[in-house]
Amino acid sequence: MKYLFLAIFACIVMPGIAQKPAVVNVTTHNRTTIICNTKSGANPYPQWGVFPAANFSVRKIIMSVTLGSPLPDSMTTAHWDYLDHIMLRKQGGANGKTINYELGRMLTPYGSIYDKGWSWQWKVDVTDFAPLLRDSVEIDYVHSGYEAANVGWSLTINFEIIQGPPVVTPLGITPLWNKGYKYGDAKAKIEDSLLPVTYQAMAGDALNRIRIQHTGHGMDKPKGCSEFCQRWRELRLDGKLVDRRDMWKDCGNNALYPQGGTWVYHRAYWCPGDLQEPDVIDAFVKAGEHKASLMMEPYMATDNVQAVEDISAYLFHYSKPLQKNDVAVDKVLVPNDEQRFFRLNPASYDPRLYIRNLGSEDLKSVTVTYGTSGFAKQVYHWKGNLKFNETAEVILPGEIQMKEGKNTFTASLSKPNGKTDAWMGDNEVTTNFNSPISLPGEFVMQLKTNNKPADNEIYLTKLSDTLYKVKPASKDSNVIINDTIRLKDGLYELALTDTAGNGLEFWAEPQYGDGYLRLFDMNGTLIHAFESDCGDGEKLAFRASSKFVNDTTKAKYAFSLYPRLTAQNTELNFVSNTTSNMRVEITVDGKLYEKHEYQNVKNGDYVYSLSNLPVGRIILEVFMNGKSEFKGRLNKIARGQRRR
Repeated sequence: MKYLFLAIFACIVMPGIAQKPAVVNVTTHNRTTIICNTKSGANPYPQWGVFPAANFSVRKIIMSVTLGSPLPDSMTTAHWDYLDHIMLRKQGGANGKTINYELGRMLTPYGSIYDKGWSWQWKVDVTDFAPLLRDSVEIDYVHSGYEAANVGWSLTINFEIIQGPPVVTPLGITPLWNKGYKYGDAKAKIEDSLLPVTYQAMAGDALNRIRIQHTGHGMDKPKGCSEFCQRWRELRLDGKLVDRRDMWKDCGNNALYPQGGTWVYHRAYWCPGDLQEPDVIDAFVKAGEHKASLMMEPYMATDNVQAVEDISAYLFHYSKPLQKNDVAVDKVLVPNDEQRFFRLNPASYDPRLYIRNLGSEDLKSVTVTYGTSGFAKQVYHWKGNLKFNETAEVILPGEIQMKEGKNTFTASLSKPNGKTDAWMGDNEVTTNFNSPISLPGEFVMQLKTNNKPADNEIYLTKLSDTLYKVKPASKDSNVIINDTIRLKDGLYELALTDTAGNGLEFWAEPQYGDGYLRLFDMNGTLIHAFESDCGDGEKLAFRASSKFVNDTTKAKYAFSLYPRLTAQNTELNFVSNTTSNMRVEITVDGKLYEKHEYQNVKNGDYVYSLSNLPVGRIILEVFMNGKSEFKGRLNKIARGQRRR
């Protein structure tokens, strides 16, 4: 169904004056427990929310989705990566309009290793749907999958609605393609169902925005489509190519890691544990009839034909941009304690942000004023060329000024193209961040390589200078490398990278061995451990200090569990900076099978037989002084079953 809008705006704009815009939060789902429906494979969770009235002028709407461990103590966090849809069902109450538009798409993480109290938040911009997010609206979270009712998630959905003048005037929405399309099926070719859509530009129509959510699913032969196959997609408007992209995503750099499944494997435009960012393609049009068409790379499966391209796409009709010079801070990546920027923070230097051009004039320059609360502001003059709605990453050179502990950072924009900004309410963003940890100026870096050491590289930097670098050769497999690092007081970053995207250890690939990266003081006491199951790698920002004192009252632990895909035994290795009482619990589907207790231990190697446990997923959890400090996923395979 197509929707036409009558725009009503009541907002006084005062150019050149930084306004703090009003913000309205609407929470539709508040820690709602969600589980699978094993009969239908889809379980809807509709909730109503009261949104601002039609005369409330909206600048931006951010939808946040939080998944956490389920509330009942009898339930554990769900295991599988399922496709969930967030739908706008109705507007105007129970008897209002039925809409059924997809607002967002959540791919659940592998949650078996997450304890009670765990949660993670994602965010996505849904401003395009602002005309429909008015008054009483029904939001439906549709959870898919076939897991048992004793596992699930707690779900929170919130809409942060920022008041301000719209960037463009919304005129209407035309649905384009909205279903699962078979792919590679000779009996149901995708080009016979993914058909072009003809539509009319509306009165005042100048900008057409096509917003696409698209994920691939299924596992056919020979390419593993559509979950594990690369393929391209083209979007044409009136026969002209306006967008072409490779429908593939690197999952080894996922902000949420590690997970209790095959999270590192690249997939067909999605990753486990991710709220998908939609593709947004803008095209300026003239009045009259237009045709939009979507085309997938030609492909034909040979066996196990089951591939599906799950697509939802809408065309938003807008006026031309309402202002000539209008710029916004889109987001600050560094420094920022938000979970979605976890891989980038804490950081020692080079604040990073994205700016967005919201004016009709190409943005060629803007002034960035930035700094940490309590320190002098700094100024950076950006130059480039951004067309309407385009973004650019801005890296602000230099160390991040900070005090120890909690800090606030502010970045603001001014003088786009040397002119007064049309609306300054979105020109400034403030973030909270924690300072990096402190380490001694002299310490030992210990690297245990796995069976593919040439995939890894470690480097130590200070600003743009690389002070130390080690790249093991292929012959250096399964060895321990100890290097003493000596540094002057100051801020540094130590990074581990993995070109294969499977870290130093990955449970599903025991053939590649088990590695780790740990730091010790000069007395041999643990001061930091990198996560081995880190996909593309991991970064540590730190302050080297000659006044560092290793506080052993604050326990630090490093764990290694290998192999995790095995028919017989697994071995737990751990190191700590203090003695503790250790308890190891081994469970299957929430049922405790074994418990082992050890008194006053500081390090050690412990072998556990899986012979009396059933084949399948097993969880090994380690409690130190009663607190859970490690939770690892294993898979027991049958004797004689081939490992990957």
